Amino acid sequence: MTDRLSARAFLALVADEDTFRELPYPERKSEPDGPLGWQGYDASRARAAERTGEQESVVCGTASVAGTPAVLIAFEFGFLGGSLGERTGDRLESAYIHAREHRLPVVPLVATGGSRMQEGMLALTQLQRVARQSALTREAGLPQIAVVRDPTTGGGWATLGAGADVILALPGAQVGFAGSRVRPPDADPTAYTAEAQVAAGSADAVVETAELRTTLGTWLRLLTSPAAGAPVPAALGAGDLPATGWQAVQRARSPERPRAQAYLDAYFTRRTAISGDRCGGTDPDGMLCGFGEHEGRTVAYAAQTGTATRPAGYRAAARLIRLADRLGIPVLTLVDTPGAANDAEAERQGAGAAIAEVFGAVAAARTPVTTLVVGEGGSGGALALAAPGNTYATPDSYFSVIAPEMAAAILKRPPTRVEDTADELRIRPQDLVELGVVRGVVRPVPPRPPVPPSPPISPPPPG
Repeated sequence: MTDRLSARAFLALVADEDTFRELPYPERKSEPDGPLGWQGYDASRARAAERTGEQESVVCGTASVAGTPAVLIAFEFGFLGGSLGERTGDRLESAYIHAREHRLPVVPLVATGGSRMQEGMLALTQLQRVARQSALTREAGLPQIAVVRDPTTGGGWATLGAGADVILALPGAQVGFAGSRVRPPDADPTAYTAEAQVAAGSADAVVETAELRTTLGTWLRLLTSPAAGAPVPAALGAGDLPATGWQAVQRARSPERPRAQAYLDAYFTRRTAISGDRCGGTDPDGMLCGFGEHEGRTVAYAAQTGTATRPAGYRAAARLIRLADRLGIPVLTLVDTPGAANDAEAERQGAGAAIAEVFGAVAAARTPVTTLVVGEGGSGGALALAAPGNTYATPDSYFSVIAPEMAAAILKRPPTRVEDTADELRIRPQDLVELGVVRGVVRPVPPRPPVPPSPPISPPPPG
């Protein structure tokens, strides 16, 4: 379990030294024992204030995080369990408005047990206020990066936490909609942890406390420094074009061919990954998504890894493309899959709907999308990730309406006709250029010739 630092101690952990400036808070007329007249509520608030030194459960202000300015919202769990009431809602709304007026990203540092029961439904409706402010900030094209601490439960998780664009979690933190006092008595407690939320695709990463400022600063810098476009990567494999369609297939399927990881390593100087589809799934072996720095500016990426892409992978890619589009960040997609996963479990997980999400996200994107086919381009599961009119191919790739073996089987041809079928499908990179399916074939960058050594300098003649 993580240490429960106070709001100001956590702000000091995250913000650059001497940069935090607390925002002014709206004033609200205080009614005796709150809006419901809950007996003893005033006394509870007074004890919480004396214990924590705070007047409410959130502290809001501006600060730099590893050099990038942001609005920080820190929850004080010691003040009535970090619960949300009307005055909490006032502070949160004011912080979001300030962020939009000054074009700053928002970073909620969440530690809350939910809504304040002493204010009844008026407390619960603060979640609607928060959701509205978050939506307006999203529409304004400003990123929201949540850090979920221990504990993050109830409406605070369902709005400020899970509603953020990127979610970082502290190790061992209790994270879940149901708090420990309301969940079923036989519930598995390990399901309500930061680690479980990352594994289920509901959060992006678990970050050690000592690394939080650096990690958060990297995210803030990446999400606020978009490039103008995503240049096409250079090819990393073969430089010559395949002679036949079947040779193109064999090259693309070769275990020696460079995969997505190699392309991302060569393209980005640094990068950070998003994880999960926010629907309970991840596909770490089939789809890599995130944001990286290319030539000093940010490019988003969604890259297939050469395996059959699963529904969670497609949904994660759609999430990535929609987020990049909102923030004005260009997108690079790498196509490399024999096709979408088509087993029974993939169908139960909504394969068709997940692929449709990617088609829709690419089609609707206003930010530039650039695609490079680096290996197998297997049918609609590959095409979903390809940018119409801005797709390129490497010499060791192919793109096909269906795999040649399946095409031959559908056409009732014997296995001996597979190679002929591959030629007839015209799936080589050069065929795709002629057909207008891709814009061009990208070649490897030739190595620079060695620089000859400078001739030795002769000493001047004597006299």
